[in-house]
Order: sequence, then structure tokens, then C-alpha cells
Amino acid sequence: MPLNRRTFLESSVAVGAGAALATGVAAPAEAHGRRPKPAKRYSFTVMGTTDLHGNVFNWDYFTDKEFDDKAHNDIGLAKISTLVDQVREEKGRCNTLLIDAGDTIQGTQLSYYYAKVDPITARRGPVHPMAQAMNAIGYDAAALGNHEFNYGIPVLRKFEEQCDFPLLGANALDAKTLRPAFAPYSMHRLRTPHGKDVKVAVLGLTNPGIAIWDKANVQGKMVFPGLEEQAAKWVPKLRSMGADVVVVSAHSGSSGTSSYGDQLPHIENAAGLVAEQVPGIDAILVGHAHTEIPEYRVKNKETGKDVVLSEPLKWGQRLTTFDFDLVWEKGRWVVEKVGAQVLNSNTVAEDPQITGLLADEHKKVVAYVNQVIGTSTASMTTADAPWKDEPIIDLINVVQTETVKAALAGGAHAALPVLSQASCFSRTARIPAGEITIKDAAGLYPFENTMEARLLTGAQLKDYLEYSARYYVQTAAGAPVDTAKLTNAGGTPDYNYDAVSGLTYEIDIAKPAGSRIVSLSFEGKPLDPAAQFVLAVNNYRASGGGAFPHVANAPQLWANSDEIRNTIIQWVKAKGTVDPGLFASVDWKLTRDGVPVF
Repeated sequence: MPLNRRTFLESSVAVGAGAALATGVAAPAEAHGRRPKPAKRYSFTVMGTTDLHGNVFNWDYFTDKEFDDKAHNDIGLAKISTLVDQVREEKGRCNTLLIDAGDTIQGTQLSYYYAKVDPITARRGPVHPMAQAMNAIGYDAAALGNHEFNYGIPVLRKFEEQCDFPLLGANALDAKTLRPAFAPYSMHRLRTPHGKDVKVAVLGLTNPGIAIWDKANVQGKMVFPGLEEQAAKWVPKLRSMGADVVVVSAHSGSSGTSSYGDQLPHIENAAGLVAEQVPGIDAILVGHAHTEIPEYRVKNKETGKDVVLSEPLKWGQRLTTFDFDLVWEKGRWVVEKVGAQVLNSNTVAEDPQITGLLADEHKKVVAYVNQVIGTSTASMTTADAPWKDEPIIDLINVVQTETVKAALAGGAHAALPVLSQASCFSRTARIPAGEITIKDAAGLYPFENTMEARLLTGAQLKDYLEYSARYYVQTAAGAPVDTAKLTNAGGTPDYNYDAVSGLTYEIDIAKPAGSRIVSLSFEGKPLDPAAQFVLAVNNYRASGGGAFPHVANAPQLWANSDEIRNTIIQWVKAKGTVDPGLFASVDWKLTRDGVPVF
């Protein structure tokens, strides 16, 4: 991989002339009794977003209407732009920086359209809407997220080229040279009213899980060492280069956990560990985990100083502000105080400059998602899918099963039975009775996952199902069942609960996790532990996402580069009419002591 063309080892970005007032905390009195000079002070603000996932407008392309949720949050860069303008107005633009912590170009049909339908990589192709919006708002730097790699490195490089700010990734290295494949950091110079500039370094760190989740796109091209290791390498360099303040933009949660088990020696959510283990960091903008952390302080083990962490909520729902107070001591600027908070984008209107800038792109995508691809004889919804075997999830599984069977036909494994896994990605997805549009299918499968076929035994499949069933909260027989409290045990997200079609089984939620799968059978007979099966599985799960047992190391029989979502769309187009009566079946159910819960 070629290095980022922007030089990053000696460059600095002049942000402008500052205009902060010196405040008067008195210095010690001199022996001559002269009036002590007031200390030189300066304050500035670093604003941050993360996990924007292709959201510019306060719009849900899957429902084709304005975004809304139970908390009445708003989303999108157009809202963020208004908040940013307010902060710049209050603080003085020259006393602010704006950064992002990654996952920018994947997640909505707007971002998908300009990666796949009208790709930015085409000759004389368009400028990516996220690049246009972020350039107009005036971002100073952005860390790479793992989803930046979903569409392949050429799309990412084109996006990088279109951005007026650097994409940072100190732990994204060229696989051959082990040199940085992107700029590790950016340096920004803030001019103060005291004639002494403040140098702010922004170090970008991305997620090691890219090596697993996007193996097909990065293997042999890039490697992704741990965040702690690379921060320990770069922070001292930044300090030696004269950085007065070091801010880390990390596409990594703060929990210290990983979803890919022991497949990599590096931690997925390592931001808290970086703060604890690496001295010299003042603040960390946290991303990846899709949680809201207004302010979280971690004490560095070596220095004993607090490092301030903050994670704004995803999709542009929040804007983090880090406020820094500095004092001039012994010939240099010293951070005296740091505080963080988040601002809610539902308190402001969309910036008309941003919505106007991308109005045409928005209209194109709305027209695209409303294309009719077929009809359905009945309405299907995911509302109850987390606890019932619903026809809408069966639709995913029948498409995957038929696709894999066709791919293996005539080969060595053609005679093996094909099973399929699917998750409820959204509890609001629906296929209406009547016309089906692209947005309906896209809402059912919002991720750009591709499909694989893996070879598993009956015993391995039982382990797989037991692991999946930990999703349910243990509920004693006879105790009331509240669906609002039944799922997501241990923080397990909906997308890490798999239903497997082709087998029949019960999940006894009265039993502890690990011993819940009962009456497991295939074609009416108890499942043979030694029997071999083909599992149609998405690439995220096959590569270790969710740390499900066996599947990541199972033999790969086939893989496809087309998104499962597109496979569903093409299947519906080919059928013309979707009739749940032809494929829906109840393969699994929740029970307690053999009694069905529903």
C-alpha cells in the first residue's frame, strides 16, 4: 500500500489566530514587592463525532421518512454542522478543532449508493456525500473505522483522496513494509494572544478486528497491531516533536473486551487500556461501541493523571466537546484541566448549507430505494423475531440455503444437507403485503455482509446453538415473562443471536446458559453428533465476529463477494411473488421444562 501522500512527520496545520483572554491567578510575589504578573492562560475546545455510518440527513432510508426513535433522537451531519457552528461562535473558530473517530462511509443507503450503484471509484465518478459534508463543515482529522474497509481498499483510498482532512490510522500498517499505510497523526497549531502557539497532536487508532472482519479486503495488504502498542510508540514521538496536547481518536470502545475471542492477540475495545497504560495522553475520543459516554476518567498507571474519555452517540446523535484549559509554565504550555460533555443534535435544526449541498444526492437515493422489486402475499415483520421463529427471518434463511445449494451443486459436497444462520438485525424491519421495494429488503439486512458455506458436525452445531442461546435471560418456569427484559443477556446484541434453519430444537430458558438446547433433531431424528452439515453463514460470523465456536476454523466450502442483501433482492426479483406459506416453518421455540413460552 502506498503511504498517504500527505506528509505527516513534520507537518502542522495552522488553525488561525486565537483570541482568548488571560485570566488572573496571581503568581508568587517577588522579593522587591513588585506586582506579580498574571499567569498566561489559554483555553480551546476539541469537538468530536464518531460512527456516523453514512448519515448526512435526519432521514431513515429504510422507512423512507424522517428518523425517529423512542428517545426522539435526531441523526446526521446536517444537525452536527449546526452544533459545530454554535460551539465555534461561542469559543471562536480559531480556538476549536473538529475530529472524528471512524466508521464514516458505510451504514445507510446513501453511502451504499455511492460505493456500489454510482461508485466514487468510477472514471469521473462523484464525490462521496460524506466527504462533501465533512469538507464543508470543516473537519480537521478523522480516524479510520473498521467499516471503512467494507467496500475494499480502492473505495477507501478514493474517499481519502476526496477529503480535505487526513484519515488517521497509526496501527494500520502496510503488510510488507510494516510502515504506516495512512497518516498516523496530524499536528495542529493554535495561536494564542500571548505569542506562544499551542501544538495539538491528534493520534488516530483503528480497530484490530479489521484483520478478521474484512479479511478478504486486507489480507496480505495491511496488518493491524494493537492500539496500546502503537500508542506507546507514537505518543512519546509526538511529545518530542513539541506537542503540548495529545488527543487520541480511537475507533475502539472503552470496555476492554473483544467479540472475536482469542483469534487475535489484540483487544477490540481498548481505549480505556490505552488511557491507563500509555502516559502522555490528555483525552481520547472513543468510537466503535455505539454507546454514549459524556465523560469518563481513567487514571494513568505511570503518571497518576486522569485521561478524559468521551464517546458521542452514533450516527451524529451527539457531539462531544473536550474543553482544555492551559497555563504557561517554565517555557511551555501545560494542560491544567480537561472536561468533556456531549451535545444533543435533537436540540437544533439541520444546517441548510449541508442539506442544500447534498439535496440532489439525497433525491437520487430516495428514488433508488423506492424501486419495486416484487410483491408479497402477506405482511412480515421482525417485531417478535428476537423470541419467535418468524417468517421474515425464514426468508433470509431460504435465500441463503438455496444460494448455497446451487453453488455446491455437482461438487464433492453437493449431497450434504445445507443449514442456514440468520439474525434479527432490526426489530422494525418489515416486508409489506403487496409491493416490495429495495428499501424493504435493505431494512431486513442493513449490513454489507457476504455469504460463505462452512462445514460443521452435528456436535459443533449444538455448541454453536448453545452459545447463541446465551442471548436469553434465565427465567424460571412459572415466572412471568416480560419480552422487554427477556433478551440481550450479558449485553449480547441482537445481531449476535443466531437462529439456524434446517434443524428443529427448543431453547429452555429456565436452564442456565450452556445447557439450554433440547430436542435437537434433523429430519425428525435426534441430531447425529458425527454427521456433517453445510452451514450458510455471513462473513462476519464466519470470520469470528461474535466469537461463536467452531465456525471460524471450519473448512470453507464456498464464498461469495456479493452482499447478502443484494442476493435477497435478486431472489425476490426472480420469484416475482414472495409467499411465506411456501417457506415459513417453526424450527425453534422457547420453552421452560418442555412447556412453550409463547
